[in-house]
Amino acid sequence: MRSGPDLVCGLDEAGRGALAGPVVAAAVVLHPRCRIVGLADSKRLSATRREILAEIVRREALAWALAEASPDEILKLNILRASLLAMRRAFLSLENIGSGMDIVVDGRFFPDGIPRGRAIVKADTSVPAVIAASILAKVHRDALMRELGNKHPQFSFARHKGYGTPQHLRELAVHGPLKLHRSNFAPVARALHARLTL
Repeated sequence: MRSGPDLVCGLDEAGRGALAGPVVAAAVVLHPRCRIVGLADSKRLSATRREILAEIVRREALAWALAEASPDEILKLNILRASLLAMRRAFLSLENIGSGMDIVVDGRFFPDGIPRGRAIVKADTSVPAVIAASILAKVHRDALMRELGNKHPQFSFARHKGYGTPQHLRELAVHGPLKLHRSNFAPVARALHARLTL
């Protein structure tokens, strides 16, 4: 692959605010002349549109990779550090990448253990490579949560993707947390405490 400052590697995560499941990160390297029509903040796109764009990104990107940090790692490290760990893993999983790229991360913090780059707030709305990473991470995580919903039908993971919706909170109250729930997040901790004190 070519290298140099004209190439941009974008890093972003999905699932940071969820109560269950891993946090997923993606790294995407785009050529500066690559123009993917319709790229937009993944949270503003329909699920169908995200799927279509994810396929285009996987085809058009010079390189891309996905990585996760588990609920156990989130408990051990906290969600911020686990998110940065997932981003570092995604970057280090990229194949055939050169050096000297402009590495841009969405947010205020930059992962340790990778070449220096920039952390930009709302880069997932302004930097195409970061927007692309956001879409890949979201699509991959949504698919994981659908699989978890099939394994644990008492939880509607396919619908709420592990986020703290009223439906998910009701399911937590009725069934109690699973191992894949983030026990250091307040709603999960409360549900676990309630089960233990019954």
